[in-house]
Amino acid sequence: MTIGIFGTGRFGRFWATALAQHARVITYSRTPREAPDGCVAGSLADIGACDAVMLCVAISAVDDALHALVPHLGSRVTVMDTCSVKVEPTEAMMRIVPEHNPVIGTHPMFGPDSAPNGVGGLPFVYTPMRGPVEIVERFRGFFGGIGLRVIDMSADEHDRAAAMTQGVTHLLGRLLADMGVEASPIATVGYRKLLEVVEQTCNDPYQLFVDLQQRNPYTRQMRERLLESLSRLMAALSDDLTAE
Repeated sequence: MTIGIFGTGRFGRFWATALAQHARVITYSRTPREAPDGCVAGSLADIGACDAVMLCVAISAVDDALHALVPHLGSRVTVMDTCSVKVEPTEAMMRIVPEHNPVIGTHPMFGPDSAPNGVGGLPFVYTPMRGPVEIVERFRGFFGGIGLRVIDMSADEHDRAAAMTQGVTHLLGRLLADMGVEASPIATVGYRKLLEVVEQTCNDPYQLFVDLQQRNPYTRQMRERLLESLSRLMAALSDDLTAE
């Protein structure tokens, strides 16, 4: 199997290297870069001739990436994304990719910081959108075969769940970083875990944080719930202080 990777930023390089242990991987970047370990750098035409192309670009860059790819795309090549939001990217692929090309949404629920020892056993969201059953099953089997825990989920189901899992984690990580939290000699285990959250989320590009918050249709509700909970707790504390 040959897999093309469109985008070799921090996640794209990590993902390409992981896949290269199980398939031939050709990478393309709009900014010229050396190929990740085990991969070969190529052109749009090169990745467009692979069995599948996986987009490893920012959520906000999916449309532009697809428009650049489509003129070079083979008629049977499967197109996938790897975005942390699913509704918007899958709709873009269905709209821009020619109808004869299979389309599958994916979300590897890990990255360079959370999978330093490999991706075995980690969750991988799988959202088939269009294509023959044999193609859908071929790639489901491939991802499962490399040790990923493949989870079938619709784009809407994913975004509802991710708003409360990934969305709130990145929001709190950025909030704590803005507060200036730092290591302490009297740090508790819980506090050290919070510092780990800050490190993991803030190592990711800031654009990922913005896209997670603005392009998932359910993150606004999450932020509103968070503010409501904070307001209730602050009010309860104020009431307790007044009672004293």
